[in-house]
Amino acid sequence: MEDLPQHWQKRSEERQKQFKRMLETAPKNKVLKALPDLHEEAFEKINCLDCAACCKNYSPRFKTTDIKRLSKLLGMKESQFIAQYLQLDKEGDYVTKSSPCPFLGSDNACSVYDSRPSDCARFPYTDEDVLLKRIPLTLKNSSFCPAVFLVLENLNQKLK
Repeated sequence: MEDLPQHWQKRSEERQKQFKRMLETAPKNKVLKALPDLHEEAFEKINCLDCAACCKNYSPRFKTTDIKRLSKLLGMKESQFIAQYLQLDKEGDYVTKSSPCPFLGSDNACSVYDSRPSDCARFPYTDEDVLLKRIPLTLKNSSFCPAVFLVLENLNQKLK
């Protein structure tokens, strides 16, 4: 993470209003066109295995297809998988019972990576329209994910 500004989390916190305004007012097509390159640039600088804050502090939603796939991988019945690992959140989505994620190893690697939930595969959504469609989620993600912070910082520069 050599190109990441020191104290990036503090800077992200300070820029939340600015990021929100930018995401609300930026020309959608221009943003969507810029995202793939900004995403790529961020992940040339960020190694998720150095951080894993997402896996340590938050849970993805486990959709039915995720539950089917993971329970099969683990040789469990779906009901066993749900009982052992998941709970319903206030929105009615299945999420992990505990933090960090039970599939996160001590090396920050995911033990079910090839079969991980679709939310995990898509995270941090910096190369798709979720960045604009779910602004509160994007802002929250920028507070703990250095890649989201970098994408927003670079997008802000690009739109000036």
